[in-house]
This record gives sequence, C-alpha cells and structure tokens, in this order.
Amino acid sequence: MAIYHFSAKIISRSTGRSAVAAAAYRSASRLFDERTEQPFDYSRKSGVLHSEILLPVGAPERWSDRQALWNEVEWGEKRKDAQLCREIEFALPREMSPDDATELARAFVEREFVRRGMVADLNIHCDIGEDGLPRPHAHVMLALREVGADGFGAKARDWNSTALLEGWREAWAEHVNARLAELDHDIRIDHRSLKDQGIDLEPQFKIGPAAARSEARGRASERADQHRDIARRNGERLLRNPAAALEALTHTQETFTRHDLARFVFRHTDGKDQFDRLHARILASPELVPLGADERGRERFTSRDLIRAQEAMLRASDRLASQPHHAITERSGRAARAEMAALGQPLGDEQVLAVAHVLAAGCLAAVVGYAGTGKSTALGVARAAWEAEGYGVVGAALSGIAAENLEKGSGIPSRTLASLEYAWARDRDRLTRNDVLVIDEAGMVGTRQMRRVLEAAERGGAKVVMVGDPEQLQAIEAGAPFRQLVERHGAMEITEVRRQRDDWQRAATRELATGRTQAAIERYDAAGAIHGHDTRDEARRALVADWMAVQVRDPAGSQMLLAYTRADVAELNRLARETLRAAGRLGPDQAVETTNGERVFAAGDRVMFLRNERSLGVKNGTLGTLTALGRSEMEVRLDDGRNLRFDRKDYADLTHGYAATIHKMQGATVDRAYVLASRHMDRHASYVAMSRHRDATMLRYGRDDLATKLELAHSMARSSRQDKERAVQKEPRR
Repeated sequence: MAIYHFSAKIISRSTGRSAVAAAAYRSASRLFDERTEQPFDYSRKSGVLHSEILLPVGAPERWSDRQALWNEVEWGEKRKDAQLCREIEFALPREMSPDDATELARAFVEREFVRRGMVADLNIHCDIGEDGLPRPHAHVMLALREVGADGFGAKARDWNSTALLEGWREAWAEHVNARLAELDHDIRIDHRSLKDQGIDLEPQFKIGPAAARSEARGRASERADQHRDIARRNGERLLRNPAAALEALTHTQETFTRHDLARFVFRHTDGKDQFDRLHARILASPELVPLGADERGRERFTSRDLIRAQEAMLRASDRLASQPHHAITERSGRAARAEMAALGQPLGDEQVLAVAHVLAAGCLAAVVGYAGTGKSTALGVARAAWEAEGYGVVGAALSGIAAENLEKGSGIPSRTLASLEYAWARDRDRLTRNDVLVIDEAGMVGTRQMRRVLEAAERGGAKVVMVGDPEQLQAIEAGAPFRQLVERHGAMEITEVRRQRDDWQRAATRELATGRTQAAIERYDAAGAIHGHDTRDEARRALVADWMAVQVRDPAGSQMLLAYTRADVAELNRLARETLRAAGRLGPDQAVETTNGERVFAAGDRVMFLRNERSLGVKNGTLGTLTALGRSEMEVRLDDGRNLRFDRKDYADLTHGYAATIHKMQGATVDRAYVLASRHMDRHASYVAMSRHRDATMLRYGRDDLATKLELAHSMARSSRQDKERAVQKEPRR
C-alpha cells in the first residue's frame, strides 16, 4: 500500500557537506567541485530512474548543467558554516508505473517550488525497502537564493517558514490522492501525524544509508537504535490493542491482504518474537473481518470498524429512502414537460422513466447508465421540475471536471464533494429540506465519505440522487458503497446509448461498457478507424494531421486529442500548435508564467484551466479559446459561451487545451476524438477514450509500443483494476 513520507533538511557546510557531492550522488553522475578541487563520481550508482533540473522563469540557461549550477551555489557561499541548499524527500506510490510516478513528482515540484522562484534538481530513485519491496522516492535539491537574470541574489528567508513546509506536506498528500483517484486506485495517503489521524502509534523515521551500512558492519548506529526502540514500543502498544493495527491498515485503503498485514507488522515491531506474537494476535482479533479470496486467489480482509461505517451508511440510506418528501405536483410536471420540449429532441423511453424515478417521493434515488446514455440530459429535466417546486438543486462529484460536466449537461450548479464537506465543516452551505443533492460518478465515492454525505443530507432533510456508470460497478468491495446502495434500494437503469449518432458506434459503446472490448475494437477496425504506425511519434503526428484536417473543414466542431500519459499529451499539444502556427492561425507568441513553468500562448490558442476558481466560474478541466493576450491580462471565450477577462497574476493554472489525458476527459463529450493508444491503456481507459465522441473517433498506435493489432486489443481489454474482494453485506458470523 502507498505510504506517506515527506521530509525536509538543510545541506550545510558546517556538517562537512558539499552541494556538488550531494548532487552527484542524487543523480548518479560524475561532478567536479571547483571550490575544493575534488571530483565526486557516483556514475556506477544504481536505482536512479530519472534526473532533471527545473528552472524558474528568468534563470540563466547555464544552470541546466548540473555541475555549473551547484558549483555556482558553492562559490556563492563564503561562510564556513554556510547553508548550501534545501533537500526535500518524498515517497512515491509503488502502485504507480514509473512514468506516472515521474510525472506526479515533476508536476508537484514545478507547482510548489519552481513557481515560487526556486531552482530545483529533481532525482527519482527506487531501491528495495526493508520489507523487500521496491521503494520509489524523490529527492529534490532546492537552491536557497532568489534568482536573477545574472545569477543568484539574496537568500529568500520566507522559504524557511514552518507554515510553508506544512503547506507543502499537505499539498503533496492532496496531489497524490487526486492522481491515485484518476488512476482508479482505492488507496489514499494522509499527511497528518499518526496522532492527528487518531492512530495511537509513534511516528517512525527511516534508517538512512549510512546507518544501514554501519549496522551491516556491526557498528551500532544511534539512529538505528532509536528506530528499533520506537518499533518495539509500537509493537507493545499494538499487542495491547490489536484493533489499532486494523484501524491503521484501513485508514488509507479499504481492504488488505496477508502480505499487507505482514508488512505493517514488520514495520511496527522489533525482532522475530514480537513480530510473530503481534501477527498472531491480529489474525485472531475479533475486529478482523475476512472477505474471502480475490480474483488472484489472495485472501483479503477488512476491519470491523469499516464494516460498522458501512452499516451506518446503509442505515442512513434506509432512513432517507423512507422519507416521503420532495414529491412533485402538477406545477413541476408542467415545468418538466416544458424543459423536454425545449431540448429540441424527445427524451428516450428510459430517460423519461429515469426522470419519473428521481422525481418520485422519497429522499433517496439512483440512476445508472452507460457513457453517452443521456443521464445529464434527464437530470436537467428533473432540475426544472424541482426548481418549479421551489427546491434548490446542488450538484457534486469527486473531481472538478466531473462537476463541471454535470453542470454543463444538466444546468445544475455543481462543485466537488470535498468543497461541500469543507463548507459544512465551517457551518456553511448546509443541506436543508429545501435542497436536492445530485451526486455524479457516485460509484467512485468511498464508504466513509458516502456515509458522511448521506448523514449530512439526513440531518438537513434533503433529498439525495446518485448517478453512476455500470463500468464503475464491478464486484463489490468494502469501499464501493454505490453498488450496495443500488442493490439495496434499486435504481433506474439507462442502457440506450444516445451520444454516438451511428448505430454501430452505439453498439460498440455498449460492448466497451460491458467488458467486450475486443468486439468493440473489431467494429472500429472494420470501419477504418484504427491504424498502426512504425513509431509512436508517427502515430502522434498522424493524429494531429487528422485533427487539423477536420479543423479546416469544420472549425465550429468540437474536437479533442486524447492520450494516457501527460508526456504524450504535452507532445500532442506541441504538435497541434506547430501545425496551427504553420497555417497562420495563431497570433504572436507571448511567454506566460504558469504554475507549471513558462508556457508560450497566442491569441487563437485552445487553453485548459487546471484549478477550480469559483470567482471566475472555472474548474479543473474547463476549456476555452484565448481571444486576447496582453502584458498583464488574458481574455478567454469558454466553450459554454462565456467570456472571461482576468489578470495573469491572479490565475496562472493554465495549459494548452488541444490534448488531454483520458482520465481528465472522463464525462466529457466532443464531436470527434483522436486517441493515441499505448500499452498503458486498460479496459477502463479504453472505455472512456472510445466513448467521448458524437460523430467519429480515430485511434492510432506505434508498433514500437504495441507490435500488432492483436496485442493492441489484448492491452486495451485487460483489467488493471485492483482485485476486488467478495461481497460483505453484513458482518460474517465468527
């Protein structure tokens, strides 16, 4: 399971350290310290996966050379006890692929450090932890001085604040958890101390390489001794209260295996005897709930505390479902019929039934449907009816872009669930009897959060309408409450795909939604919509050529280039701009400082907003076209027709919007989609990518990545979801 680790320290000359030596070691390279005339050669060091230097705007280009950068840092400090640089170290989730982990670290470093004006030397390592498993982590060396055009200036004292460090710690947890959710992992990390999390264990620091080498040579290490003392004390605590171990294990993941348990016990005990005793006590604990074997034959467990949370959620749902409130009258019926007439096309039979279902009396309702079945359109009709009755309708989803898509498709003002809970905790925006809360992508909400939301609705007397996709309703796990709520209270199902205009494409979407991915791929291949190229680069260029051809023919149509990795998205964006520039469709380029570093924009560029900002009415994923670019202001025409003018200093979370990751576009609809396939894609990503379009989609791939169409089909059809455990509708008898 993913762990949280984020630490900061100063590399100082007073302790005999050298910034050049530290950089050479972190990057596994050979560097020469000009001040001491000493070479440092770590080029044989293994386990370094990635190295790069990230420079803020205005930094001299010479600092892109690691040796030049850190020698300049050394020469700039005269004192014998000088502080040379700061080092940040953080653990990366081992559940992520190396590419995803690298992109995760780079985005965080650019946003939190480089944007503040810091020079950052990022190095990603992966060694083997004491539990015998890979331990990916990042080292970030940060210069302490401000950057000027000619070199380093004064030391930035405000970078040393404790509040800033705490902000970084929390921001890292939020950054990781957002990406884990995008990648469909049911695990989370927590930046809070164990005490603040309510876990009665002492925090344990890691044993560094020097301490480990001392131990191996038989010399006592004070740090290693301290580590073992803390582990021993934690082991004693857990032996007295084994339930605390289960609480800790299920704090950031819903279920765990025997191997997860063994790793946890190993970390929090000292020696074989204590390990064996605690391991046996936990396995014998009445708080341990076995769930049976998962798809890979591994026995999985959860905690009774989590089951209690599940049961509390179900009880809250029962009480909501029994409330005879929010029934509609003839007035709201007329409003619903008027909204349907205004749509310009009739609702399908299933959509009409879904509207009737959510408008019926009762404070709990659910709708499930495939991608493109018109769930949001049906909710828009229901919204008109609720508003006619005087109810306030509030939309919510886990992600900002999902909330925006719900708002765009239904007219329901929407925000993230985290934003709602944040407001509730501060006694703002609480739900009342006059409210209807619509939760989109409800299948992605975890047990504890769903419980909190349902209990908040119950306290206020509000109605809750949950909307989800069957693809998100796999075999039940303790952390997937939507499936349980649907089976307990029923739901209206919409299976008629309406987004695609051609019958064969609608059939393909149904096949993608029900796991028949290979059959769907065969349909698109037969229609000439799948092409292989010698290299991935050729595939990218061909996709952009497809995109540009339609851009010329139908400039008013909506289009999007899709890829799995951010690196591919960045290259597609670059190629798209290059093509538009050659066609004379962009204004003069202008450098713009963004949260991810300097980007070049021009009037005519497609842009994507990357941060929710209620004052502007944008969310993470909002798209628009740049219409004017001044020295201090930007003007953007959003795809919903609104025009925004804002100061670049007030909002800098922007990127080019020609291409996006598949995860970012979940829930979006465009006329045409252009998909770059890669071996990263699985069944879920394929379903999302191949169901975004109304008119057409084109998929291309490189044979250097996927050798044949058969290999492409196998990759796109595989399931990489975490293994699901057997259903637990109630506590098993013991």
